[in-house]
Amino acid sequence: MVQPFSSLVTSQAWRHDVEAWVHDRVEESGRRLSGPLDQVRVRPWSTQLTVPTDHGRLWFKANTPSMGFEPALHQLLATLSPDDVAAPVAIDPVRGWMLTADRGPTLGEVRNPTTDDWVRLIQHAAALQRRVADRRDELVGLGVHDCSPPRVPERFDSLVEQLSNLPAGHPSRLRPDDLAALEDRRADLVEAAVVLERSPVPSSLQHGDVHPDNAFADLKVFDFGDVQWAHAVEVLRVPFGIISQDDTVEWGPVRDAYFEVWGDVADRRTMAALFEATAFTQAVNRCLVWVDTLQLADADEIAEWGVAPRHQLMRVVDA
Repeated sequence: MVQPFSSLVTSQAWRHDVEAWVHDRVEESGRRLSGPLDQVRVRPWSTQLTVPTDHGRLWFKANTPSMGFEPALHQLLATLSPDDVAAPVAIDPVRGWMLTADRGPTLGEVRNPTTDDWVRLIQHAAALQRRVADRRDELVGLGVHDCSPPRVPERFDSLVEQLSNLPAGHPSRLRPDDLAALEDRRADLVEAAVVLERSPVPSSLQHGDVHPDNAFADLKVFDFGDVQWAHAVEVLRVPFGIISQDDTVEWGPVRDAYFEVWGDVADRRTMAALFEATAFTQAVNRCLVWVDTLQLADADEIAEWGVAPRHQLMRVVDA
């Protein structure tokens, strides 16, 4: 039986290895540890530990294998776009480990994000996409999923089959009425994928979870475990979902700020049509992220998080 990720990262042997690695990397960076490491968060997909040093706090992060590409990706993005991504202090790309400097509170921790905060954040996300749009082979080579539009219909079929075959009682097992509803929208999904494939806006890095708690106050984004290589406009879907539930933020200026970054490639009407099409593709691709996320979850974690794959895939019905 495969050991759950959360059990692995709370084991004494794992902690011993981490502390040895962190000690060496801290020393190599010209710092010294000033206290014990504190494991502040454990999830089915990652864990974070704080690392006190004589030059300020560092953060250690370890990912489940399906997201093990994040440290190498983070390092690459910091090299390609240092204005948008802060470089890590050290990484272990084989084990999916990363050590980063504490850059202070997130944008969401500093204040309740305003429309202007969201505008600036989405502009940064779009600028990063444009800088790496020609780097597909590098990013996919690191382990990032290729979720570009041509691959979405086949992935949809695969996910439908996978969720249909989950054990009875699993919260993401598809019911017969789910299957019928999804099949009714498959043709629309295929059409949306074709629209995106033929669009002037390319596939690029799709952060997957852009929001003010995944960016520091200086707007440098982090948390790249959900990244996919997908149609660029999909990046708007998470902000749209959050802002739609927040009556203090206006969606229109945020949407328009993103459209403007691509203004030399596509006009506003085209961008609006692409955004509508991403309601289908992003739902499928987000389902894939959750399936990966829960690969090494234990029974309690499945009870807490296990409905997410079904929830995401069923968004195709409402697209």
